[in-house]
Amino acid sequence: MKSDIQIARETPLRKIKEVAESVGIPREEVISFGRHMAKIPLNLIDPKRVEQSNLILVTAITPTKAGIGKTTVSIGLALGLNKIGKKAIVALREPSLGPVFGMKGGAAGGGYAQVLPMENINLHFTGDFHAVTTAHNTISALLDNYILRVQGTGDEIRDVLWKRVLDVNDRSLRYIVTGLGPGNGVPQEAGFDITAASELMAILCLAEDEADLRRRIENILLGYKRNGDPFTVKDLGVAGAITVLMKDAINPNLVQTTENTPAFVHGGPFANIAHGCNSVLATKMAMSYGDYVITEAGFGADLGAEKFFNIKCRKSGLRPKLTVIVVTAQGLKMHGGTPEKSIREPDIEGLRKGLENLDKHLGNLAAFGQSVVVAFNKYAFDTPDEIEAIKSFCDAHAVPFAVNEAFTDGGEGAVDLANAVVDAVENAPSGELLFTYADEDDIETKLTKIAMQIYGARDVVLGEKALKMLKLIEGTPLAKMPVCIAKTQYSFSADPKWYGVAKDFRFKINDLVINQGSEFIVAIAGEMMRMPGLPADPQATRIDIVKGEIEGLS
Repeated sequence: MKSDIQIARETPLRKIKEVAESVGIPREEVISFGRHMAKIPLNLIDPKRVEQSNLILVTAITPTKAGIGKTTVSIGLALGLNKIGKKAIVALREPSLGPVFGMKGGAAGGGYAQVLPMENINLHFTGDFHAVTTAHNTISALLDNYILRVQGTGDEIRDVLWKRVLDVNDRSLRYIVTGLGPGNGVPQEAGFDITAASELMAILCLAEDEADLRRRIENILLGYKRNGDPFTVKDLGVAGAITVLMKDAINPNLVQTTENTPAFVHGGPFANIAHGCNSVLATKMAMSYGDYVITEAGFGADLGAEKFFNIKCRKSGLRPKLTVIVVTAQGLKMHGGTPEKSIREPDIEGLRKGLENLDKHLGNLAAFGQSVVVAFNKYAFDTPDEIEAIKSFCDAHAVPFAVNEAFTDGGEGAVDLANAVVDAVENAPSGELLFTYADEDDIETKLTKIAMQIYGARDVVLGEKALKMLKLIEGTPLAKMPVCIAKTQYSFSADPKWYGVAKDFRFKINDLVINQGSEFIVAIAGEMMRMPGLPADPQATRIDIVKGEIEGLS
C-alpha cells in the first residue's frame, strides 16, 4: 500500500474555484490561497438551505493511541455518498501542529480518503492557527502591560486567569514564571496551553458572524480585580484589535478530497481538552451547498459527541439527522482485555468482550435521541470472523452495520456505508435532540449528570481549586453555561488505563476554567493537561524534506 503522502501527490487536483463552482459557490466569491485552497465569505451561508440539508455526525468508540480512523471514515462517507449520486460535502477540524509532530502525525484522513493538499492542511494551511495563537498572546502581552501600569492603584488585578498558548506539544511550558529581571514587568506565575485549547479557538468555532466574534472576545474573562470585580478584554479596551487579528480566520476554508469533492476544514479545538468540533460557520456553509454534510467530533462519543450535542448543537441550533459510530477490531480487542501490543492479532474472545464498550456508546447516543449506523473501519489484518462477530452484535441490537474500506478503495469502498446512511436518514432519522442537562441546572449538577449518565461514574468530587472557582461562578450568569469536561480520551473514566467500560467510580474535577467568551465552563478531570507533552518517539523524527519533497507527514 502506498503512503498517504504518495497517494496525495498522485491525485490530480482541480483548481479550487472549479471545486467551489461544482456545488454552486460563485467563482467570484472565492478567496484563493494559491490554486488549491480558499476561504469562502460568510455572506454565502443560506439559512434556508441549512434547514433542508442532512447533517451526519461521525463519532467513535473509545480509541486506541493510534486512533480509530474517524476522519478517514468521515471523508470516505462523503466520497461514498457522491458515488451513489448524492450531493455530499465533508466539514472537518483543522490539524494541530502539536499532534502532527508529536503522537499521531497528520489529521487529513488517510489512504484514498484524504482531504488535499494534505501537506498544506497538516502544516500552516491558511494561517488560522497562527491567527489564534497571535491574537491570544497579544491579549497576554496587553494584559501584562496593564498589570505593570496599574501597580499600586485600585485597579490592580488580584487573580490572573489568562494563560499563553503555543501550537507545539511542550510540557516544560505548562507552569512558568514571567516578568523576571529589572524592567521586565511584574513577576507572576503563568503557563502555556496548546493553541487548540485557547478560548479564542472555541470562540472562532462557535461565533455566528463577525459581530458575534467581537462580542465574545469582549466577554473573555482575564481575571479579577482586588475589589472582586471581573476584568475582561472589553475592560482592557482591545477587543477591536483582537477582532482585527481574527478577521480572516473566521471565514471557512475550502479544499477538496482525493476524489475532488468539496471539503470545509475550519477550526481545531481538541475534544479531550476543549469542545472538539469544527466551526459552526463551516458546518452551516457546507449545509448551504450540500444535501448531505458529514462532520465529526473528536475522539470517542463520550467526549466529542457529548460536546457536539450539549455545546455545539445547543448553541447553534444544529440537529443531526443521524450519527455514525466508527469501530475497529483493534479498539474492541483493547477494551476486551487483549494486550495492546497484540491488538492486531486475531482474538475473537477479546473482541466480543470489547463490544461492551460499543454497547455503552450506543446507549449514550440513544439517550441523545440519535439514530445510529455502525461503521466498521476495516484494516488489512482484520479477519472475517471478527467482522461477523460485530455484525451479529449489531443485528441483535437492531443497529445498521456497514464495512468501510475507503482507505484502500476510496468512495467505492464506502458505498455500502453510504447506502446504510441514506436508508437510515430517509426511513429512521434521529428524533428530537435530548440534552444531558438543562441550562438552568447548576454547574455541579451538570457535571454530575454527564459523569453519571455518560461515563458511568458513581459521583463527582470537586478538588480545592475547583471549589474555589465554583464559588466565583455560583449566583452569576456563568452558572447557566454548558460545561466542557477535559479528560483522557482513552477511557470513560479519568484513568487512561481503565479500558472497557468503567463503572461505579468517583470522578474527580481538579479545576474549573471560566470561558466567558466561548460561553462554557471547562472542567479539568484527573491528570488531564491542556498542554500535551511529546512522546518518547515523536513523529517529528520521521519528518524531513528531501529534494524539495516532504517525507514522513502522514
